[in-house]
Amino acid sequence: MNIIASAVSLNVPDVEASSRWVEQHLGFTIAMAADGFSSLTRADAGINLIYLRTGLASFKPQSQAGAASGLLVVFTVDDIDTEYSRLQAQGVDIATPIETEPWGERYFQMRDPNGVIYQLVQWMTTAHDQG
Repeated sequence: MNIIASAVSLNVPDVEASSRWVEQHLGFTIAMAADGFSSLTRADAGINLIYLRTGLASFKPQSQAGAASGLLVVFTVDDIDTEYSRLQAQGVDIATPIETEPWGERYFQMRDPNGVIYQLVQWMTTAHDQG
């Protein structure tokens, strides 16, 4: 097998709201879109974000057509504190304030207009880095 691209597909009530949110706050751009569908990309993300309007008849399997629950969309960044300050200044809904786990994971979580949770992470390698 040779994987040539990756994507995560999320069911949301308002495709345009989530698309605008990741464009504005996370720097993604729309690769393609249609009624009830949007695919966004970012060259350094390694994954496309796809939003499908909840209830689309074309969604398969139909048993999974509801909005995702318990899902985190996670991106690792190289300067978590700068990103946290930038996104706070933009008025982003911070779901979990920045914190550092004992194992070195420094992260925070944000919520988009559809309630999708995005987490930015930086792995801290020394006690000095953990602020």
